[in-house]
Amino acid sequence: MVDMETMRGSCHCGAVEFEVDLENGIEDVHHCDCSLCSKRTAFAGTTNLEGLRILSGEENLTLYQFNTKTAKHYFCKTCGIYTHHQRRSNPDEYGFNVACLDGVNAFDFAPAPVMDGVNHPSDTKA
Repeated sequence: MVDMETMRGSCHCGAVEFEVDLENGIEDVHHCDCSLCSKRTAFAGTTNLEGLRILSGEENLTLYQFNTKTAKHYFCKTCGIYTHHQRRSNPDEYGFNVACLDGVNAFDFAPAPVMDGVNHPSDTKA
């Protein structure tokens, strides 16, 4: 049986608020070592596209894309905090900033595994 939990979160200034559905609580927390993620060093969790909803402040989100422009990274325009991204490795999933969730200390998940974004399969030529 799946144990669905819905958690709320926000950026630092509170302009962007969201909720995320977690089938088995917070799991699969990791870092990525691609050029963007290594500089932001966020702890990322996973949910499906239907599992993340912006409750307020959608107009305050800005989109950043680079390289293949497959992944869509969202940041608050006011405070600059990364809230979530649509994944390059699986565009049917969102990664979300675990540290944005209310009542969660992301460092409780340290050390988190590092995903190999430098040598991402989407970047290799067949």
